[in-house]
Amino acid sequence: MITKMKKLTFLIYHKEYETFLNNIRELGVVHIVEKQSGEMDERLQAFMQKRALYKAMLPAMLALADKNPAEEVHTEEPAEELVSRYQALQTRIQELKQSLPALDKNRALMSVWGDFDWQSVARLKEAGWHIQFYVCQDKNYDKSWEETYNAIPVAEDRNVYFVTVTPGPVDLGMEPLRLSERSLSELERKKAETETEIAGAEEDLKKFCRTYYRTMVRDNDLLQGEIDLLTVKLSSEAKAEGAVVLLEGWVPEENAEEVKGLLDRSGVYYEMRNATKEDDAPIKLKNNVFSRMYEVLTKMYGMPDYGEFDPTPILAPFFSLFFAFCMGDAGYGLVLIALGFVLKAKLSASLRGMMNLVITLGIFTTVVGAVLGTCFGVSLFDLDLPDSWKQFMVAGKIDGTTYDKQMLLALIIGVVHICIAMTVKALTDTVRYGFKESISSWAWLLLVVGFVCTGGLSFFEVISKDVSNWAFIIIGGISAIGIYLLNNLRRNVFINIGAGVWDTYNMATGLMGDVLSYIRLYALGLAGGMLGGVFNQLAFMVNDAAGPAIGWLFCGLILVFGHTLNIAMSCLSAFVHPLRLTFVEYFKNSGYDGKGTAYKPFTVIKNK
Repeated sequence: MITKMKKLTFLIYHKEYETFLNNIRELGVVHIVEKQSGEMDERLQAFMQKRALYKAMLPAMLALADKNPAEEVHTEEPAEELVSRYQALQTRIQELKQSLPALDKNRALMSVWGDFDWQSVARLKEAGWHIQFYVCQDKNYDKSWEETYNAIPVAEDRNVYFVTVTPGPVDLGMEPLRLSERSLSELERKKAETETEIAGAEEDLKKFCRTYYRTMVRDNDLLQGEIDLLTVKLSSEAKAEGAVVLLEGWVPEENAEEVKGLLDRSGVYYEMRNATKEDDAPIKLKNNVFSRMYEVLTKMYGMPDYGEFDPTPILAPFFSLFFAFCMGDAGYGLVLIALGFVLKAKLSASLRGMMNLVITLGIFTTVVGAVLGTCFGVSLFDLDLPDSWKQFMVAGKIDGTTYDKQMLLALIIGVVHICIAMTVKALTDTVRYGFKESISSWAWLLLVVGFVCTGGLSFFEVISKDVSNWAFIIIGGISAIGIYLLNNLRRNVFINIGAGVWDTYNMATGLMGDVLSYIRLYALGLAGGMLGGVFNQLAFMVNDAAGPAIGWLFCGLILVFGHTLNIAMSCLSAFVHPLRLTFVEYFKNSGYDGKGTAYKPFTVIKNK
C-alpha cells in the first residue's frame, strides 16, 4: 500500500535558515520538493562532477576487491587522497602495460641477430671497424658484398639479414637498421621485470580496493548528503526581498507529530495539510513481510502515482506463481531453498533480503513443481506413488482432447490475472476521476468477467444452455451501453459510438494476444522438464555403457553438470518472462503508469 502523506510549507527567517535545515536534516523524515531551475551553483556542479567520478570508481573497486572488501572504514583517510592513490596505481599499471608492445617488438627484431654484447661492437668501432646491420629482399642481396664489405648473412627467410664489417661506414643504397640499445638477454630480462612489476602493481591495486572500498562508499554517501543539502538550498525561494525563505516538503502521516514537535519548538511558521489524489506527492511503499520482498520489482518499472494503487501486493503472489510455473520442477525448488539459506549465512546484511526472495521463490517452485508432477526431470505421475497424491497433480491430456492440462491451467491463470488487472483499473479510475468518468472501464470489466464466468459455469454444466444464452445477452447489452454510449458523458453520442468501436477493436485484438502470452508459462516449464529428463537419460545411458565402476562417476558428473546448467537457464527465463507478463500484460490492462516520485527524505549520513 501507499503511505499517506502530508504537505508541508515552511516560511523561515533567512538568518535561521541554516539552523532550520540542519534540524530538519537530523530528523531525516521530510521529503523536500526540488524546484531548482536554470544553471546549477558552481559548488554543486563541482560536487556532481566528483560524484560522477566516485560512481565510476566504486563498481571498478568492488570488482578488483573480488566483491569481498574489508568491512573497516578508515575515517582518517581523505577522499581526495584515496582518489589520487587509486588513479596513480591505475596510471602506473597502464604505463607498464604500454611498454610491453615496444619490448616485444624489439625482442622480435633482436631475436634474428641473436644475443650479442653491444660493448664488443663499441670496442670494435674504437679499433676502427664499423659493424652495420641490414635487411633486404632475397632477390636484392648481392653476393659480391661478402667480398667487398665483409658482408655476413645471419638469417634468411624471404629476406636476408646480414651485417657488414668495414673500416668505415659504407653505403649499400639502403638504410642500415637501428636496433635496440639493449641485447636480447637484456630485453628478455626487462620484459620479465616489467611483467613482475605489472603483477605487483595489480596486486597493490587489489589490496588498495579491498582496504578502502568501504571508505569510498562512506565518502560517496557523505558527498551525496552535501549534494542534497545544496539542492535543498537551491530549491528554496526568497520572499520579502530576501528576509524570509519559502520551502515546501512532504512528510509521511506516521511521522507528522514528530515533525510538528520540531517545528513548534523552533518557532518556524508552517502549514500542514493532507495530500490529495491530485497532488504529486512522493511515494513511500508500506507492505507486509511477504510483499515487501517484491517492492524492488515495482521500483524497476516505476513508482505509482499518489492516486493509484500499489501494485506490489498483487504482483508478489502472481510473480511467484509465474516463476514457479516456468521452473516447473519441485527438485529445482529445493535447490533454490538450500542455496538461499547457504548464501544468506555468508552474504552481507544488505543482500540477505534478496536471499529471502530466493527462498520464497524456491518454496513456490517446490509446491507448483509437485503439482505439475516433475522433480529433477523425473515425472512423478509415472512413479508408483499413492493415488491420493496423484489426484493433486496436473498432468496428461484433457479428457477427449489432445490438449495438455498444464497449458489450460496456464491460460486460466492468464485470464484470472487480466481480470484482476481490469478490476484494478476500474477501481483506480473510480477513485481518481469518479464513477461517471469510469463507466467504460466498469462496462469492459462486466463484459469480460461476466462472459468468462458465464462460459465457465455453462462448460461445467452448472447452469443450463438457455440460462447461459440469456446471461450472455443481458451482460452484453448492459456492457454495450457503457462502452458505446456512456464512455464519456461530456461528448456527443456519435463520437462516443465511434470511440467505443475503436476500443472494441483494440480490446478484441489486445486481450486475445495478452491471454495467449501466458502460454509461455507452460512452454518454459515443459522445456525445462524435458531438458532435465534428457540429462537423466544421457547420464544413465553412459552408466550402462561404461560399466559399474567408472559409469557411476560419469553418471554423477553428467547429472550434476546437466541439472546445474538447466537450473541456471530456467532461473533466467523464469525471472524475465514473469517480469514481462507483469510489466506488459498486467500493467497495460490495469492502466498502471508508474510515473510517481519515490519518497526520499532529506537526511544526514553519519560517519561510521
